[in-house]
Amino acid sequence: MSYIHGYDPVTLREVVNPRDCRERLDELGDQRSLPALLERVWLLKVLDRLDDALEIADQTVRTARMAGTRKDLLRARILHATVLQFRGSLAAAAQELTTCALEAEGAGWASIAAFAYQHRGKVHYDAGDFDAARADFKRALFARQSTATPDDQLESTLLAIDAAERRRAEAGAAVAS
Repeated sequence: MSYIHGYDPVTLREVVNPRDCRERLDELGDQRSLPALLERVWLLKVLDRLDDALEIADQTVRTARMAGTRKDLLRARILHATVLQFRGSLAAAAQELTTCALEAEGAGWASIAAFAYQHRGKVHYDAGDFDAARADFKRALFARQSTATPDDQLESTLLAIDAAERRRAEAGAAVAS
């Protein structure tokens, strides 16, 4: 079951049904498996329980470092960075996402690199740097097009590119007036 029902065209944040997310969080309980931890972090993040999300994200990174693969660790670090972004720590989030994207590219993991670039684009978008956001969204799109990426992920990237272009044009019009 997908908990994402789309993306807000202004903020680019996931649109979810909070009740469904809370129910899933209750179902997960205190499970300690890496997939359960990753899901708990995401659910807590979209429910705006950011202190809890950060605590579990830290635990998830430690768990992935000790018992997961390099790919698991990158996914955990990217999710951790998204929690930092939601908390307003944009510079720290951008730095972590840059490191993750470069490591994924170096290993030839295009889908993970795309995931990191997509989220780094959202960090730039939140910071008001719409040129950098657009560039990252385009990098994510090219990486996703080179893999068997589901249509909904391609669509979210195209939505993000359009939003960044629209916001860039609005910012340019405001400066010109």
